[in-house]
Formats: sequence, structure tokens, C-alpha cells
Amino acid sequence: MAVGHRQVEKQNDIYNNEVGKIRGPESAMRVGVMMGGWSPEKKVSLMSGKNVVDGLRQAGIPATRVELDLKDKNEKHLEKRLKAGRFDAVFIALHGGFGEDGTLQALLDKWGIAYTGSGALACGLAMHKGCSKLVFEANRIPTANWQALHKSLDKSKWPKEVKLGLPLVVKPADVGSAIGVTIVRKKGELVRAIQKAFQFSQWSIVEKFIPGREVTVTVLGERALPVIEIVPHNDFYDYDAKYTPGHSTHLVPARIPAKAAKKVKEYALRAGKAMGCRDYYRVDFIVPPQGEPRILEVNTVPGMTSTSLVPDAARAVGISFPQLLKKLVLMALKRKGKG
Repeated sequence: MAVGHRQVEKQNDIYNNEVGKIRGPESAMRVGVMMGGWSPEKKVSLMSGKNVVDGLRQAGIPATRVELDLKDKNEKHLEKRLKAGRFDAVFIALHGGFGEDGTLQALLDKWGIAYTGSGALACGLAMHKGCSKLVFEANRIPTANWQALHKSLDKSKWPKEVKLGLPLVVKPADVGSAIGVTIVRKKGELVRAIQKAFQFSQWSIVEKFIPGREVTVTVLGERALPVIEIVPHNDFYDYDAKYTPGHSTHLVPARIPAKAAKKVKEYALRAGKAMGCRDYYRVDFIVPPQGEPRILEVNTVPGMTSTSLVPDAARAVGISFPQLLKKLVLMALKRKGKG
């Protein structure tokens, strides 16, 4: 089944107008949906957050929009704000630094507030692509050859420091949504690509470009959902292809051999377990024409926009968007002994 972005938008409207709304004791809950923030992914976070608020309300769960701004960098201010909301749990829809790197998760643990998704350590490991690579390699999960460069390294030494042959992918170490990513096909493009990555992070990751099909696996609980193939209409799955309706297509099932699909599911579960992920996360791969699938990254706070992949994966196994959100909130509450 091919799912284009326009189809996803249409189906998302159906979510928000479901006839069979999910009702029950959950209607007495109060859930704060944290979104916005100050990372380069703020715009995406706001889109995810709006969808989550709408979906939770369709699930019969009162949801309150909690948009973070620069004032919330003050921990006491944020703690007071969240506790004033008297939330049973918060749904984290903050992408990028603070919301996805474990900082927010550590604070919520400290304050005793239930929240969706993985804990602080797993989020930190997943967010930093260099740390992720070390975890993958330690657990024998195939990944592209790579190097890490720190911003303190003299610019004149960048080309000599990179030992990998072209083509290459250069990306910031701890930013998502394909922000700051460049595919380098010519030697003269390398310095500019590294410079671009350093605009968003202190570390730049340089890895060997692996041609093949890009696929993703959502893990829900301890279950790997169907493998989805991502077909960007741009040169690669960049920010525009991710979030502009009609600029990419999601294929379910992915057009890869059954053996490869089994492998990526196995690797997704192994990577999540090695990092300590829980509840839900998304793992991205490249499947080359020959050889083993290569893991790209683990997303512990994956997008929930109208063009996002996690809702597609859930829908492929008969779980609607409101049902998915309800399940994630109940997982968070159960962990705190509230569900």
C-alpha cells in the first residue's frame, strides 16, 4: 500500500472526526502536550503538538497545549508551570535539544511527573549520532563507516581529517529533521557541508553514503510494526520532503526482500533495547541492493505531524491515531502507578 502525504493528510482529518471515539475513565485525565521550545525543530514540534492535542481529545482525553518559550529555560519557572497544570501526565512533542536529548526527561523524573516515551539516558544516546554509532557498533548492528569532527578543529584541517572516500553524508551530531544535512559528491563541497553542520552543533558527523532504499521501523511496546519505505521526491529525505505534503511517498510494505525486512525489525528492536528505549520509538535504515541493511539513527521523540511515519505504521496494523496516543499516555501512567 502506497501512502502519499496528501493521503496521510486526508486520513489525519478522518482521525480528528472519528465516529467511534474512544471514551472511558480516561476522560477524567489531564494531559499536558509539551511543544515548541527553542531548537531548530520548533516549527515541526508545533505541528506535532497540535496533532497530538487534537488526537487525544478525539480519544476522550482532555489535553492542554503547553507551548514552551525561552522563559521555560528557567527550571523553577517550568516546574511551577507544569505543576500548576495538575497534569496526570505530559505528552512530549518537543523535537530537538532539551525535549529530545534527555534534559527534559531528567527534569520530569526529578519532579515526579509522568511522561511519554523513553527516559533521559536513552534519549541522550539516541540524540547524539556519534554516541548512537558507538552503541550500534558495540551491539554488532551494521552502520555506515563514520567519523566525528569537533568545532574546535581548525577549518584548514577539515579536508585532511576526513579519511572516508566520496560520496559522503555530513550532518550535525545532535539535530533531527534532516536539518543541516548535506550529501557531498564532490571534494570541493566538503568544507561547506561541514561548516553548515557546525551551524547547528558542536560536533559534525561525516559518514559514508550508502545507496539504497530508505526504510523505517516503528517499535510500539516490544513490537516492531510493518517496515515503511520512504520515497522522497527530492534528492534525499530532507526537511522539505519530510514535512511538505506531496513531497514524498510512504510505501507499506516496503519494497525490500522479506529477509531484509526481518533483519531491519530485528536490528530496530536490538538497537532500542541496547539504548534502553521504551514505549515507542522509530529506527531508520538504508537497505542497499547487496549486503546488510545499515542503521541510520533511533528517534525517541518521533514526529506526529500529518506527514509523519509513526502514525502510518500504527494505522498499518489497525491502530488509529487517537488509539495510538491513548496507548502511549496509558503506558506513561502505568509506569507511575497511575494507570
